[in-house]
Amino acid sequence: MKKWTVAFALMLVLAVGLIAQATAGDENAKVLEFKTMAGVDPPFTGPTNPIQGVAGAGAPWRIDQANGKLRANGDLQIEVEGLVLTNTGLNPQAAFRAVVSCQSIVSGAAAIVTRVTDPFPATVPGGDAEFEGNIDLPSPCFAPIVFVTTGAGTPPRWFAVTGV
Repeated sequence: MKKWTVAFALMLVLAVGLIAQATAGDENAKVLEFKTMAGVDPPFTGPTNPIQGVAGAGAPWRIDQANGKLRANGDLQIEVEGLVLTNTGLNPQAAFRAVVSCQSIVSGAAAIVTRVTDPFPATVPGGDAEFEGNIDLPSPCFAPIVFVTTGAGTPPRWFAVTGV
């Protein structure tokens, strides 16, 4: 009887360990990884045609390079290079913010939920910036979109968005 009790206890400890490991893996799972972003262009400039409720900047922007990842636990990393106004080739913003927008469920109904980071430094006039931090992702977070936006102002206006 003692052998069965010891064997059962060991199996229980092993099962709890495997469950804990699987849960930790899920929190760290990549929800989105991207190697491109698109700058805002007409008809998305201004408030007329927002993407998931986030309006575009008032003038076109272009971006040379971008990459990033979003994890299930809300960890977000973004790196952009050459995010500048199309007409001047310059970035006038000393800071950017990141916005993550998800389709979610709020009070039993479908809803768009957005989360905005604190401002992070951007080079003027080059338009290079890096962000690494954590956001409070809604649950569920379907079809997440990541934006790089104005560093100040409410609501933020996007300069670049995940996509090509």
